[in-house]
Amino acid sequence: MSLDIVRSGVELELAARVVELVRRQAGPSAEAEVVVRHDAEALTRFAVSMIHQNVADAATTVGLRVHLDGRTASGSTTVIDAAGLQGLVERTIAAARLSPPDVTWPGLTPPTPLHQSAGHHGSGTRSGLDFGFDEATARSTPGERAERVRDFVRAAGGLETAGYCRTTYTSAAFANSAGQAVEGRTAEAAMDGIARDNGADGVARLASGRLADLDGARLGARAAAKARAGQDPIELAPGRYEVVLEPEAVADVLDNLAIFGFNGKAYAQKQSFAEIGADQFDPSVSLVDEPLGSRAEHAPGLPFDDEGTPRDWLVLVREGVTKAVAHDRTSAAEAGAESTGHASGSSRTWGPFPTHLRLEATSAATEQVLPPAGPGDPTAESARPLVAHMERGLLITDLWYTRVLDQKTLVLTGLTRNGVWLVENGEVTRPVSNMRFTQSYPQALAAGQVLGIGSETVLLPDRWSGTRYAAPALHLASWNVTGNASG
Repeated sequence: MSLDIVRSGVELELAARVVELVRRQAGPSAEAEVVVRHDAEALTRFAVSMIHQNVADAATTVGLRVHLDGRTASGSTTVIDAAGLQGLVERTIAAARLSPPDVTWPGLTPPTPLHQSAGHHGSGTRSGLDFGFDEATARSTPGERAERVRDFVRAAGGLETAGYCRTTYTSAAFANSAGQAVEGRTAEAAMDGIARDNGADGVARLASGRLADLDGARLGARAAAKARAGQDPIELAPGRYEVVLEPEAVADVLDNLAIFGFNGKAYAQKQSFAEIGADQFDPSVSLVDEPLGSRAEHAPGLPFDDEGTPRDWLVLVREGVTKAVAHDRTSAAEAGAESTGHASGSSRTWGPFPTHLRLEATSAATEQVLPPAGPGDPTAESARPLVAHMERGLLITDLWYTRVLDQKTLVLTGLTRNGVWLVENGEVTRPVSNMRFTQSYPQALAAGQVLGIGSETVLLPDRWSGTRYAAPALHLASWNVTGNASG
């Protein structure tokens, strides 16, 4: 079963119909905005080195927000026939009349053309259907995903494997009573798998806007090399260690910086570490949110947000200086700024945050070209030049179960997993048992703390927050390890 492709214009017609229903029932003074999304996901899952599940799901959701007589209410439905849409409008209007006054209502997005993607030239448009969209990925089949799983399993060379290969497709449209009307679509492929050898796990992950970019054999070989290199780990005492974080671990750093730091609501309420205009990071650090994608394989997202605001590149940090945070219309009004196109269904509650963050290297980052890794070397290619610069420290593959202890300083605690190694004189020497850490993420990236940034950014599968981050490896001067396997 391939992903369900919706004909162009269907969602926009549906959104306009709902806006008109609100006008008829609540009168011309009612403000309404409608988001129509068609989401399709197909997943091929494997465990014990064989496929055990292939599932596909598709649904169209209509979301409505109404502002009437100074009061706001929202509703949604997946019943999109005439009766279903009429019921949605009636329920939402009734809820608005019973809601408390909404003094933070920011008004509707005016008619605004979409920005063009990095690879597209020309004037703005209300249609985002050509923003790096890969039709072959959207129409992928179970057989195409199964081929990549087969290659992953074979490349692991007899080790037990588990994971998934997934493709997603979204087409969406937005319309409001102020006249804004936009549409777009996006597709993505992702693979995430582990190989296990006598209790040691190795992982390999990759996402792309094109299924054709996922090489199951390469990912399987990488996961197996890590698992085999993880046998008989030693324990190291807690303390501060120089580290190289591989892209999978860096993705957790970016995720938490985005959600808790570059969050417009947290910033406006002074709960974020972010200080616009301040030197808060090492000069080698630049962070950019790029929902339209810098490259086709970086899977451009929808070109507008849930308030119909066009999305564009947003520079959050440039050469160590914090430049911006993400805003929807509500947080922007509170901060005296403009929306950056980061509204979502939950942004008025939890705050808007970047969802397509990329950490990019600058001229201040160190780099060294090395020959290819030999068999059994667990180091990811993007991390090898950084490991070569380390006298004594840790190579960390992955972080998980991370929890915020203090939001203002963004101190987190968490665990390592899927491979940790001791590095001595630029060489990986011994596997190390998993460790607990307690670390301020901004402090780890502060001036003088970033010793190197990998030259390659790797797009990784979305996390629990629905984010997609492009991460390089990072060489950091200090990471605070607070416990080991014994306690």
